[in-house]
Amino acid sequence: MPASKQSGTLQVNGQQIAYTLRGGGPPLLLLHGFPQTKEMWEETAPALARRFTVVTADLRGYGASSKPEGVEAMSFRSMAADQLALMQALGFPRFHLAGHDRGGRTAHRLALDAPEAVASLTVMDIIPTHTLLDKLTQQVARTYYHWFFLAQPAPLPERMIGAAPQAYFESCLLGWGRASLSDFPPAALTAYRRAWQDPACIHAMCNDYRAAIDVDFHDDARDLGRRVRCPALVLYGAEGAMARGYDVAATWEPCLQDITARGLPGGHFFIDSAPDETAAALLEFLTPLPPP
Repeated sequence: MPASKQSGTLQVNGQQIAYTLRGGGPPLLLLHGFPQTKEMWEETAPALARRFTVVTADLRGYGASSKPEGVEAMSFRSMAADQLALMQALGFPRFHLAGHDRGGRTAHRLALDAPEAVASLTVMDIIPTHTLLDKLTQQVARTYYHWFFLAQPAPLPERMIGAAPQAYFESCLLGWGRASLSDFPPAALTAYRRAWQDPACIHAMCNDYRAAIDVDFHDDARDLGRRVRCPALVLYGAEGAMARGYDVAATWEPCLQDITARGLPGGHFFIDSAPDETAAALLEFLTPLPPP
């Protein structure tokens, strides 16, 4: 039987956070990345919800969540505090946690800041933020130029993107390793395009990348040498930019004490293009673990 599903927003940590909850069993929080929304999990969540209570949420600044002003307000630490407060408000003080792209960086920060709340951590198609910025290669800089374009002072990137938001953000979906628009479910594309039309969302996403350089890099520098101790899974697109530029698993070994890593078919957006394989990999990792 399909798992029941409910959606809403909660006022937590000074923000309105949009979420969807479905299924039953141990709690699992799934976080999306740039330039997407929680809709990216809609093809993957139903399989997970047969064993877990699955919560998908829009990060602050994205989708239907609130759009705070200021660069520091879009730091991964701030995003992580929202998601911790959301899960606590839903009655889940401890939970499994998985995130893709910016959601993966938020998840890593949450596991560092509130280790008692995180039963397991999954990060998807990223290397650690400090590693990417501190040891940036020419190859990755060319592919991931958006980190530095979006981080330019306001309002330059906002105005340039605002002139043709759909064209710009679709170029992002297609630019990070083996993707075409047909890889993205129509409902997901509709949700993404709706968010891209909102100038406040564009501004918040730019501030997300400004914060990566101005705030998150320094937060992570202070935590160099700290390792997340819970079981951790590193998933990456076997044909994506990260896999081409790095030994992804090796970049995480200094950060994660108990690590499993594997590549999945596709590029950066393998969750959209290979939802069944993504769900299977998560279930294989999560099912044997003790409940939170």
